[in-house]
Amino acid sequence: MSNSSNQPFELEQNIAQWREFVLRRAAILEEDADELESHLRDQIDALLERGLHADEAFLVATKRIGNLEAVSKEYAEVHAGRLWRNIVWGTDKPSWNTDFYLALLLACCAAVLFHLPKLFGVTPETHEWVFARNFTLFCLPMLGAYYVVKHQLGQRGWYWLVGASLGIATVINLMPWQAESATQSLSLIHLPLLLWFLVGVLYTGNWWQTDGRRMDFVRYSGEYAIYFVLLALGGMTLIVLTNGMFWLIGMNIEWFTHQWLLPSGVMGAVIIVGWLVEAKQGAVENMAPVLARIFTPLFTLLMLTFLVIMFVTGRSFDVERELLIGLDALLIVVLGLVLYAVSSRESNKAPSIFDRLQWLLIVSALLVDVLALVAIGGRIADMGFTANRTAAMGENLILLVSLSGYAWLYWRFIRGQRSFALLEQWQTRFIPVYAIWAAIVVFLFPLVFGF
Repeated sequence: MSNSSNQPFELEQNIAQWREFVLRRAAILEEDADELESHLRDQIDALLERGLHADEAFLVATKRIGNLEAVSKEYAEVHAGRLWRNIVWGTDKPSWNTDFYLALLLACCAAVLFHLPKLFGVTPETHEWVFARNFTLFCLPMLGAYYVVKHQLGQRGWYWLVGASLGIATVINLMPWQAESATQSLSLIHLPLLLWFLVGVLYTGNWWQTDGRRMDFVRYSGEYAIYFVLLALGGMTLIVLTNGMFWLIGMNIEWFTHQWLLPSGVMGAVIIVGWLVEAKQGAVENMAPVLARIFTPLFTLLMLTFLVIMFVTGRSFDVERELLIGLDALLIVVLGLVLYAVSSRESNKAPSIFDRLQWLLIVSALLVDVLALVAIGGRIADMGFTANRTAAMGENLILLVSLSGYAWLYWRFIRGQRSFALLEQWQTRFIPVYAIWAAIVVFLFPLVFGF
């Protein structure tokens, strides 16, 4: 038995984090936490005397305390994944192989689903919008199925997955869409986000309502994005080399790589990346915070430069649709960067220069968002409400509230007036707002603004 992490397990630090988690509950007072911590330390000492390592003793003790106090049990369940990654029980090849073969099977199913309509004469070339509506429905429910099986969610998990997937697919495909309508485009843009939240519920399992598991899902989403980009780059390289090699011998197989290999690879990658995130989590956990620290100052510089140039030159926003879409995309990237930076930070550490830089990034993004809202409001006042303008207004208002909360809580944390735990709570408890907005755009916008 060996520790898989290069860093030693810090027992006192983990006990402090456990105590902080306990105190987040309004019904738990300091004296209650003292008593619970005393019980926890007694259990750990007893386990250490029996020869267990510190990380093993801490994990088992939190589980045992969970039998006495539900809040400790919640902590143990929420953080068990991270704790167990520090303990390697020999070589766990059977579990690794089982998960991989399950992911491979579901990846093949997703690829088959994509090509199945072709048997009935429905192809991407002749029915472009049919494939556009169902593209994410072919693969993301399969990723959800992977977690239903892996996390043993049972019938309840299958009811969630099948019911939600069939319901969404039925509504999306039965709506009387007009060709290239704005509401159809908006629905298809927000549909992957809605399905991703469904995957999130299945990934977090029975603890999806807890702050800790929601935070784990934020980390998972960031790590998933990194792996997907890496896998996509590798896949693109493979396709280019494949086309080039066959071209050298006088064969043109672009029809095969573009119509069959590429879509099959994309469908399969959605599930395989989900397996990769958990199977190789340690590597990404070390890389992702580094990427956050690299891109945070770069995006901060970009935002500040943009604002300074605007104020110095006296130029206002050109309220053209393309620019506003670009600004919203930039703000969403910044929000994603903030989400992952918060989720990857140790909550018990003191404020650092990176936290101050993070606050500066949030404030600059907040100012850009306010300017965008002014521009959108002016456009609506001049030309009235449309689906695109309403969607832009709604998304920028959500960003305004979210970024304002981050800015305020980060400022209080930097000044030592609030704990970092409040930032984590703000982040995790705002997640349902994004899901609700995605559902509104997908289902209600077509009814309000026409199909």
